[in-house]
Amino acid sequence: MACLFCEIAAGRRPSRTAYTDDRIYAFHDIHPQAPTHILVVPRKHIPSLVDLEPDDDALLGALVRTGRDLAREHGLAERGFRLVWNCGDDAGYSVHHIHLHVLGGRQLGWPPG
Repeated sequence: MACLFCEIAAGRRPSRTAYTDDRIYAFHDIHPQAPTHILVVPRKHIPSLVDLEPDDDALLGALVRTGRDLAREHGLAERGFRLVWNCGDDAGYSVHHIHLHVLGGRQLGWPPG
């Protein structure tokens, strides 16, 4: 079965684009958990955070910086936002392709979950 996020990043599945470049694709979540909920994914297929290699360090940094930049662009920087990585079934990991959630636009509770 093809990876849903690889299909979205390749333009073979519809999405509402928030950002794109040669390494990263970001799009608005179709089931948002906050007024702003964007998923930031690498174009390179990496199934899980446990599969990261040392060569992925720069890509991971670029994903985080992209998340931060999207938070700024969507007016979240002043009041606050959350960048979230999930890993594994207990964390609700449903698409096995690493992705960073950018969440904001309302008071976010703690602890999450």
